[in-house]
Amino acid sequence: MTHKHKDISWFNENMSQWYSQEGREFPWRNKSASKYQIIIAEVLLQRTQAETVSRFYPRFIKKFPSWKSLTKARKKDLQVFLKPIGLWRQRANAIKNLSAEMAKRNGRFPKTREEIEKIPAVGQYIANAVLMFCHGQPQPLLDVNMARVLERFFGPRKLADIRYDPYLQKLARDVLPKRRFKEFNWAILDFAALICKPRNSFCDKCCLSQRCNYFGKRRTDDGK
Repeated sequence: MTHKHKDISWFNENMSQWYSQEGREFPWRNKSASKYQIIIAEVLLQRTQAETVSRFYPRFIKKFPSWKSLTKARKKDLQVFLKPIGLWRQRANAIKNLSAEMAKRNGRFPKTREEIEKIPAVGQYIANAVLMFCHGQPQPLLDVNMARVLERFFGPRKLADIRYDPYLQKLARDVLPKRRFKEFNWAILDFAALICKPRNSFCDKCCLSQRCNYFGKRRTDDGK
């Protein structure tokens, strides 16, 4: 399935306009945030709501201000510290493995996807985050939330696993603008959290409903 340039342009324009008025603010989005702070935030954000991480994040950064400080932490202590945001065993393991490697590298990530994904605890999503935030490359922060927005508007993917679906992978890259791509990623993620929710989405408040496949189908199903 291919998408017309005008559909992508319309989607981008409306999404960017919505974000300029309704976008959320988080400490890792501040211009002053270091690369370490941004990547740690992305690790903590996996499978966890941004508001939950946001409340916990300042304490984490204060206690562990660098990769080296994380390497000094005992895994059991790190697990206890991470309990407030859940998945603490998995997170502690991932963070310990990642921090050990990054401390060896003096906090510098490799520049190629192939090398980045060889680092412990780094999958496709974190690799995209590294390429974008650390190396300035336009990459999608494609998770289930971004996938939901894209699929509802443009149409569904075929494969269950987001990472391997060629349609969704291509679409996520096609919608990214050449400039302000970080902000555009945040726009879609915020829109997924506030409007295009998994359940009880606010279609009546949606700036995309005019051309949205999902909304069109809902209206048809409701007999409107």
